[in-house]
Amino acid sequence: MKLILKMLLTAIAVVILAELLPGIHVDGYTSAIVVAIVLGLLRIFVRPLLILFTLPITILTLGLFLFVINAMIILLADKLIDGFAVSGFLYALLFSLLLSFFQSILYSFLKEKKQK
Repeated sequence: MKLILKMLLTAIAVVILAELLPGIHVDGYTSAIVVAIVLGLLRIFVRPLLILFTLPITILTLGLFLFVINAMIILLADKLIDGFAVSGFLYALLFSLLLSFFQSILYSFLKEKKQK
């Protein structure tokens, strides 16, 4: 249940960011849900491989290269999904940063409060 809520919250964040950023285009809510699912799958399967292959440069840049990896995943999702378009690398980088920020805010509402 929590996974479905996270996917829906990510889809909402994608729609909001598509409205805010001129270089991002999403055809509709269905495309936003597909983007959320594909991004989740890419983060599970592709991101660890990219991190492993780029480990020396990631260490050299003190982890800042992870932002580039996230932008590359956004661009890969752009190529895989017809209803999702990103104008360039800088928009993908900005979209990735803002999506992470929005997700952290939206996911904080899902956290359960611990009882004493």
